[in-house]
Order: sequence, then structure tokens, then C-alpha cells
Amino acid sequence: MQQKISSFTICIDWSNLDLLGHVNNVSFYTFIQSSRVNFWEQLGLDVTKIQNPCGVMLASCACTFIKPVFYQDTITIHSTISFIKQTSFGFHHQLFNQKNELVAEANDVMVLFNFAKNEKVIIDDKLKEKMNGYMI
Repeated sequence: MQQKISSFTICIDWSNLDLLGHVNNVSFYTFIQSSRVNFWEQLGLDVTKIQNPCGVMLASCACTFIKPVFYQDTITIHSTISFIKQTSFGFHHQLFNQKNELVAEANDVMVLFNFAKNEKVIIDDKLKEKMNGYMI
């Protein structure tokens, strides 16, 4: 099976800039969050309409900044699954500018969680199968 890559493109807005004229590093985390939501939509999951108390919780997110990004740049984020465990899984994100230069890389750890019971939930086989197509 060929690996799928979830892709999401963002145009840099003036509000993303810091005083030095490049994208503030905090904005990268917002871009990565948008990519995660896009990924769920590509899997056919609508996290805003889940009819039970289970959802996905971000356990950690780490970003390495490689090159500055400026106003009116376009960023494309390629996201894949780096691991799947019993109750958690990882994302790997690569962020590219319009010249196809790698500008940042990020790694997330996500946990499937039952918010009503305040406990982790085992990832079912159906969801694992969908995510396996995006494994690195």
C-alpha cells in the first residue's frame, strides 16, 4: 500500500508576523493545529459532531524552526502518522514554503480520551486501519 500524505496550505497573513517582520514562532503551532483538523476531515471524522464523550487530546507538540517565513508566503504542511500505540499515536509534520524549502518540522503525540470518565480509550481497529495508510 502506498503511503498517503495529508496536505494543507496556508497563506501567511499580516497578523502572523512579529516585530521583526517574519512569522512569529507561536503561529506555527496554530498552522500545525489546522493541519491536524484537516487530517481528521480527510479520514472522514468530524470532531465537532462526535456524539459521545470520546475525543482526541494533544499530549505534546514540538516544533523545530529551520527557515524564517514572511508576509504573503504560502506554507504547505505535509502530515503523516509516525506511530500508533494502544491509546496514542503520533503525527509528523513538515512545513514547506512556496519554493518547496523545508521551513519547520513538528511532532505531535495525540491520545484518544474519554472526557466523561477522565481516562484513555483504546484506538479501535477501524480507526487504526484508516490511520495506517498515513504511516511513515
